Amino acid sequence: MEVRSSKLPYDSKSLQKQINTLKKLYPFIKVKTIGHSVLGNPIQELRIGKGLKKIHMNASFHANEWITTLIIMNLVNHYLISLTNRSTIKGINTMNLYNDTELSLVPMVNPDGVDLVLNGPPTSRYNEVMKINDGSTEFVHWKANIRGVDLNNQYPANWEIEQKRKIPKSPAPRDYPGQSTLTEPEAIAMADLVKSNQFDRVLAFHTQGEEFYWGYEGFEPPESEELAKEFERVSGYKAIRNVDSHAGFKDWYIQEFKRPGFTIELGKGINPLPLSQVNDILQKVEGIFLASLYL
Repeated sequence: MEVRSSKLPYDSKSLQKQINTLKKLYPFIKVKTIGHSVLGNPIQELRIGKGLKKIHMNASFHANEWITTLIIMNLVNHYLISLTNRSTIKGINTMNLYNDTELSLVPMVNPDGVDLVLNGPPTSRYNEVMKINDGSTEFVHWKANIRGVDLNNQYPANWEIEQKRKIPKSPAPRDYPGQSTLTEPEAIAMADLVKSNQFDRVLAFHTQGEEFYWGYEGFEPPESEELAKEFERVSGYKAIRNVDSHAGFKDWYIQEFKRPGFTIELGKGINPLPLSQVNDILQKVEGIFLASLYL
């Protein structure tokens, strides 16, 4: 499986262009705007499939992890090609997956942050963003949204613990959990999406570590372990049940709905990962993508 497009950087405009192309090529895809970012960029969800089982995946909660969007869109593209050609992927009949499963995807949770990392600060927020970044014009390590809030520290799952121990107590390029839970429109949009759908499991794509986390405070159901074992087998990624972390999207989902949730840490190295890793990541994570649909 090779990356079809190397036109980078892959910012929110690149994503929008690819979504528009996919809609024309595959009219059976449903596209919905589930919310808007601080700067008014649409946060879009794609739906593929017509089955009763509902699976959700997302990427780019963190700005400098934008390679996850590139990965998830390549996985989707490969899946769609297979469906229209009536071909298999890794010996799996994808039409059966389409008929049995409805796949929900939010490929870029944090469009403002991704655009900031790749294109620099927007004129409308220049002074504010530069202040948060201590006057530096280098945004390569920025994870937060445009207001300096870490979107994956925004959820009501022991949020108070993270608020107390996180070093930044005000907007910062990373790790600031906000003044309270769910203050940011991007985090709210994702919470509302989950609340209004009965997803059977969720997968959040992050970087890096070639590992994934699947437990939270014992709220995870028994089937989470079965899924984790299969994900580990098909990808070579290490399954880790618990980590000392709270207030994440996956944590909240498991706590709130008692269903399987996963944070998948793609690739290995220092964020942002180099694009030279894309093909290797795709080879390994495609097994997880498929297993989340067939199990």
